Amino acid sequence: MSDGCWVCRRPEGPRDRSDMDFDSSRALKNATGRAKSDVANKLVSMFLHEVSRKACIAGGLTVSDVKYRESVTQQFGNRCIYCDRALEPDRVAVEHLEGMNRFRAGLHTPGNVAMACRRCNTEKRRDDQNPSLSLAQSGWESFLSHDGTMCSPGCKSCAYWASVIPDDHSRATSMGAARNRILTFQEPYHRFTNWTSNARPSIKMKVETLYRECQNFATSEIDKLTSELKFDFQNLSEDSFLK
Repeated sequence: MSDGCWVCRRPEGPRDRSDMDFDSSRALKNATGRAKSDVANKLVSMFLHEVSRKACIAGGLTVSDVKYRESVTQQFGNRCIYCDRALEPDRVAVEHLEGMNRFRAGLHTPGNVAMACRRCNTEKRRDDQNPSLSLAQSGWESFLSHDGTMCSPGCKSCAYWASVIPDDHSRATSMGAARNRILTFQEPYHRFTNWTSNARPSIKMKVETLYRECQNFATSEIDKLTSELKFDFQNLSEDSFLK
């Protein structure tokens, strides 16, 4: 066993809590309150994938086609489309430049799909899930605009990019180069990107309706089904155990 394998090594002693960035308490709180929105978001994803499927059939090209996959590799190599770091098998994500969610209404179509490192994919979600973008019109361009010159000092996305590329000039240059690479990559797929841009307002209206109706249905149906349970929840109260 190699001593350099971070997966196999075990900590020699208790971990210093001051070195831990992860907040278990916050994660548990968020997970508890997220159930109904997770169901609605899943339906939104299914709807966007179905729209994507029909668009790909009409356009005669899919993301899984060899021609498209080769074009992604030719443009970006095996590197993250944003930070340009080498991709690793267990730290990579299929990246939708315009996120597939109810705010961005991106599609799984040529010109919108490539590969990113897990960190950039995760950090970009702040822009993807922002209902109103101020730095750019698209989620991916907004993400590549956090160079530390246009946001407030507390911007987490700017802090992320500063950690990736500490030097201000190098960071701005690298982010600009990434933007140009992506725009060049999208040029052969302008039929898909232009169609999506024109269709997005209508898609977003349908997505928002689907999301709200799903949440309302989930709430009413869950209340109905739990009320039909024949369990005595009162047995869980502290008073029942003290008797």
